[in-house]
Amino acid sequence: MSFNVLLDSFSNTPIQLIAPDVGLESYLPIDLSISNNDFDAIDFSCSDSFSIYINQYLQQAKKEIAYGGYLEHRKIYQRSKHFNDPTTKNQRNIHLGIDLWYAANTPVMAAFDGTIHSFKNNRALGDYGPTIILEHRFSGIQFFTLYGHLSLESIQNLTIGSSVKSGDCIGFLGDRAVNGDYPPHLHFQVIRDIQGHFGDYPGVCSLSELEFYKANCPDPNSILKLK
Repeated sequence: MSFNVLLDSFSNTPIQLIAPDVGLESYLPIDLSISNNDFDAIDFSCSDSFSIYINQYLQQAKKEIAYGGYLEHRKIYQRSKHFNDPTTKNQRNIHLGIDLWYAANTPVMAAFDGTIHSFKNNRALGDYGPTIILEHRFSGIQFFTLYGHLSLESIQNLTIGSSVKSGDCIGFLGDRAVNGDYPPHLHFQVIRDIQGHFGDYPGVCSLSELEFYKANCPDPNSILKLK
């Protein structure tokens, strides 16, 4: 069985990762790419105007959770040196996971049965902040899921190798003070080969790296089924 077939086979219904009491009818896709002209008026040096934009977008549609972002080419990463390689002048600006935008302190649930692979507070501006990576094995296939932009409390008292079950609460969404300076949200990413990383894995790549990361980090919507 191929990895993509395995992901597609997990469930015929959507897997919810946050706010289990919020129905899928309250989810709304959002475009955060460079083609969205609304962003011309947003000052990304601080998350204030970004937060206002997302909140107004949801309020106007009378929805609660905004989602999307897989392989989006985004402007926001220009604000941080973390996404720029001065040796190659390669800018990382293509997003490799799906974001779920909702309120801070919202519960975050494990997508699958697995174990805690690693966790870390990735502190750079624009980075994940507190992050948990889970390891999974099904049908002889190993893979990983990453949960970024959590609260600091989410990575306290964790033990590497501890078992988790699908639907277990593994943490909570962090606020902008700890989550890399973003409006509260979950970055969820599926990773085939963790490549030796611990508590971190690139969630944004450059155009020159795109083909590798597309293969190693397939679209999470194959399991979330939000489209």
